[in-house]
Amino acid sequence: MSAPANGTTREPTFGKVSRWRVLRRLVQIQRITAEYGLDEFFAGSRLERRLAWLRLVSPWTWFVRRQTGSRAERLRLALETLGPIFIKFGQALSTRRDLLPADLADELAKLQDRVPPFPVDEARQRIEAALGAPVGELFAEFETEPLGAASLAQVHGAVLKTGEAVVVKVLRPGMRERIVQDLELMYAVAGIVATGSDDGRRLRPVEVVSEYEKTVLDELDLMREAGNAAQLRRQFLGSPIIHVPAVYWDLCRVDVMVMERVYGVQISDIAKLRELGTDFKKLGEYGVEIFFTQVFKHNFFHADMHPGNIFVDVTDPANPRYAAIDFGIVGTLDTRDQHYLAANFLAFFDRDYRRVAQLHIDSGWVPPDTRIDELESAVRTVCEPIFNKPLSEISFGVVLLRLFEIARRFRMEVQPQLILLQKTLLNIEGLGRQLYPELDLWQTAQPILRQWMKEHLSPFAVLRSWRQQAPDVLEALKGAPAVLQRGLRDLNQGKLTLQLEPQRLAALQAANEAANRRRDATVVACAGFLGGVLWCGLAAEPVWAGWVAMAASALYLLLRRR
Repeated sequence: MSAPANGTTREPTFGKVSRWRVLRRLVQIQRITAEYGLDEFFAGSRLERRLAWLRLVSPWTWFVRRQTGSRAERLRLALETLGPIFIKFGQALSTRRDLLPADLADELAKLQDRVPPFPVDEARQRIEAALGAPVGELFAEFETEPLGAASLAQVHGAVLKTGEAVVVKVLRPGMRERIVQDLELMYAVAGIVATGSDDGRRLRPVEVVSEYEKTVLDELDLMREAGNAAQLRRQFLGSPIIHVPAVYWDLCRVDVMVMERVYGVQISDIAKLRELGTDFKKLGEYGVEIFFTQVFKHNFFHADMHPGNIFVDVTDPANPRYAAIDFGIVGTLDTRDQHYLAANFLAFFDRDYRRVAQLHIDSGWVPPDTRIDELESAVRTVCEPIFNKPLSEISFGVVLLRLFEIARRFRMEVQPQLILLQKTLLNIEGLGRQLYPELDLWQTAQPILRQWMKEHLSPFAVLRSWRQQAPDVLEALKGAPAVLQRGLRDLNQGKLTLQLEPQRLAALQAANEAANRRRDATVVACAGFLGGVLWCGLAAEPVWAGWVAMAASALYLLLRRR
């Protein structure tokens, strides 16, 4: 799914955004926010001051009964109520204990696999409908209590008739509808951000949402997840540091999947791992090795590495072994991006910041007119303070803020195709902080990357690539004389022309002018709505004039069509 070349707002693949549904969802989100008292998190901030008018005109602020409980519990419950996309956001936050207070991190961790399950009877019905047989005929044993429940599915333990212990993953009902609803909202917000400023265009929010749309909708197909699991299992078959469970293909469908049951200690249970004498140094180094091997050697990586999806086999505590589950989200890289990333990492390891700057320009991640010496200096400012330091001594929040400053200063565009990789790297880094804070992430990864570069840039690698492409080149050369002869004949006869389409150019120009008119009208309508809010808030006379302005502006915004 590619983004449009002209930077215009892209509609979602599932259909045109419905403004009525977007408005209804916004109202629902605002009601839930008020019900769970989430405004507490923004108390005293600039955001609270900017949205103060919304509280004045919102009926939920005054009439909704607020939930009790700690702020962390209310936040978790609100995310669960809001649905799968918000739950996934909470899961991602839960891995960043360096950025969150302990109470929030502990509570959000429950979103990884302890979301309230749906009834077991409904799970049975979905299994039987998908597999065409009663659960009692399919399995010798079936556990009614779920082993875990997450945003999109829940998992039950079972035993096959042949004696193998398995897990049965079942999709939650109605997930696609809820996800599509939130994707519509995300597209609407992204469209506003993309057209609102230069920074908005640089962040490419529509393309980012488009990438996320592909990822989250793919998760709704458990046959795809089974294929991902099988691929990862082949790549790590026999590995002493990670085990990927086997898939039982005869019992897999789009909304049901059966795979080998893995046993071990959940990686977030640090106390249990410590009690069993686990070698945390090896565990941390193995995690980095697995990640970089997947990204650069296999070019196929598990992209949902939150603690709920990772177990540790401590049969031999001195040589712990990972066990991964939940393969709904995987990522791959374009060969060019893969090369530039590896080269960037290695240049960082060598403290060659000029090379880092040059690579960013060559890859197109920053504009071509960027001054390389200025970018080099900015990169050095960020990288030097963290070079060769263990995770415990790196302030990730400070690094992130500095990276944002550099990105804005040098007009660095977001690369949507790298979002999954960046998310996974943040998860890995967050896990490393919990497991072994003394881990030197860079020194652990360096040998893997140097070996990868050696294998891919050696003369033998070039010859191997030529040999693989030789049949295609020879096939193309066979037809080249005929193509050349036909082209020369057409040129001599005056038939070789370049065809321009003035009608299409005129249509594009007209469409652009119409879009500008709609944008201007939208700005006026928004100004009218805010003016009405201020009129009512100041109790100006006549009061009805403010309400009329708000109603007319809101009606226009709702009925406007692209």
